[in-house]
Parts: sequence; C-alpha cells; structure tokens
Amino acid sequence: MSLAGRQIERFFRANPELAPAYAHDAYWERRAIALRYAPLEAVREHIHDDDEVVRRVVATRLPPAELLKMRRDPDREVRIAVAQRLPPEQLMSMADDADYMVRVVVARRLSHGRLPRLADDPEREVRKAVAARLPTFALGRLLADPEPEVRRIVAERALPHDAERLLADPDWTVRLAAVARVPREAIRALLDDPEAEVREAVRQRLARPE
Repeated sequence: MSLAGRQIERFFRANPELAPAYAHDAYWERRAIALRYAPLEAVREHIHDDDEVVRRVVATRLPPAELLKMRRDPDREVRIAVAQRLPPEQLMSMADDADYMVRVVVARRLSHGRLPRLADDPEREVRKAVAARLPTFALGRLLADPEPEVRRIVAERALPHDAERLLADPDWTVRLAAVARVPREAIRALLDDPEAEVREAVRQRLARPE
C-alpha cells in the first residue's frame, strides 16, 4: 500500500461512517479502501468495478453465498479470492478455471468426493494439492503421475501395497519416501539402491525393531 493509501486507511478507520461517500470516488485506491469500511449495500454496487483492486476488496467482503457471480472475473487474483471463500458445494464451478492457481485453491478446498475430478489436471501444482488431500485408498490413480513431486507426495501417504509399487520409481526421492510406507521385508531390494540416501534409509529401518 502506498503512503497515500496508508493515510486513506487511517482516515476511514477513524471515520468509517464517511466511507459510503467515497465508494464512487474517481481514484481507485480511495474507492478500494472505502469499500473495506462501507456497508454491504455499497460493496455490492462494485462487483463490476473497472479496477481489479476494487473488485478484490468486493470479493473479500461479499457474503460467500453471493460470490458465485464473480467466479468468472477477468482478474485471477479476484478469482482466487472468490475460490477461497466460495461455499464448498459451489467450488466445482471453478474447477475448470483457466489459471492454475485458482484451480490449486479449488483443490485445497474441494470435498474429498469431488477431488478425483482434478487428479488429471494438466498442471503439476494442482495435482500436488490433490495428492496431498485424496483419501489414501484413492491415491492409486496418481502412482504413475509424470511428475516426481506428485509421486513423492503419493509415496508419503499411500497405503503400503500402493507405496510398494513406487520402490522401483526412477526418481530416488520417490523411492526414499516409499521406504517408510511399505512392508519392512519389501525394502530389502533397495539395499543396493544407486542412491546413498535410499540405502541408508533402508539400513536404518531394517535395524529398528518393528
């Protein structure tokens, strides 16, 4: 926030009753800050404001039940704010958003039953969010994900019989994560793993009584 913006903020914090008078000010920063303090009636008038910063304020102020009308806003930061507050039952309407960060927010909030819809998302970060939240019994669909970062999350959470399939993964960090999840006897095959950290993790686990 600019110096002028901080001064405007202090003004409205001390005089919130004056905020509605500035809700249609020609200066975007004055409008945006005024709308933080204005009644909801004034906020609703700015859903289609010309300035994206103003619309972001609107997205943080509207009741969640009224946010659906902003899910196609042209500014991604506005849509992210919407996805963060939209009622969970309406989140699927944003699962096909063109911006992957919006879809990441959706994946972090979507109900478990609907998460598989995003398991095949083209963006790695979205699939990582899905892998971190899918129920363990459903992680099998991500075992062959093309990205090691996704498979590593799967290896850290998967059921033992699924994690065992990742002991032969071409990425050593995935194999390392799988060592802690699989049945103890299954890791003996990795005593000769080409990666020293994997071999050491195997030796340490075999040395511990379980």
